[in-house]
Amino acid sequence: MHEEISLAREVEAIQIPSGDAITLPAGTPVFITQRLGGTYTVATSAGLARISSKDADALGVDLEKEKEKVAQAERLKDAPVEEQVWAQLKSVYDPEIPVDIVNLGLVYDCAIEELDGSKTVTVKMTLTAPGCGMGPVIAADAQSKIMTIEGIDDAKVELVWDPAWNQDMISEEGKMKLGMI
Repeated sequence: MHEEISLAREVEAIQIPSGDAITLPAGTPVFITQRLGGTYTVATSAGLARISSKDADALGVDLEKEKEKVAQAERLKDAPVEEQVWAQLKSVYDPEIPVDIVNLGLVYDCAIEELDGSKTVTVKMTLTAPGCGMGPVIAADAQSKIMTIEGIDDAKVELVWDPAWNQDMISEEGKMKLGMI
């Protein structure tokens, strides 16, 4: 995973932790430090950046794994909507931590409301640190993944700070992935 890769083409990315949009030129040497949730965190000489899955080809990533994710989504298609929403939330990652936002304990509430035949999902989530510049990016990632669910007409992801997040909120699965137990 920590093999140097030269970008095959120019790539739009998000700088971590500021959340600023940047352009990485073709030929830029990068190391993939995390490949979770359909995005790639890369280390560059200028720091960390997040690259979208749509630009995986620039990293030389094998898209067969992406096809497996599509197959998983197809299997979930017939599952209850709430199960589909939670599955999508479990595919969202903080680019600095290799545990999804659900198992990190960042999702405080998930509600599905149906009004006049329209389904809206509202998620209340937090971050591990209030000053994290990636908050809006992570929230937008969660929202866009929820919107891929058939039958969902709107999704709102709200960042909240009460109660304050702490490590006790991490699930047992998350703690195992982090080597905490």
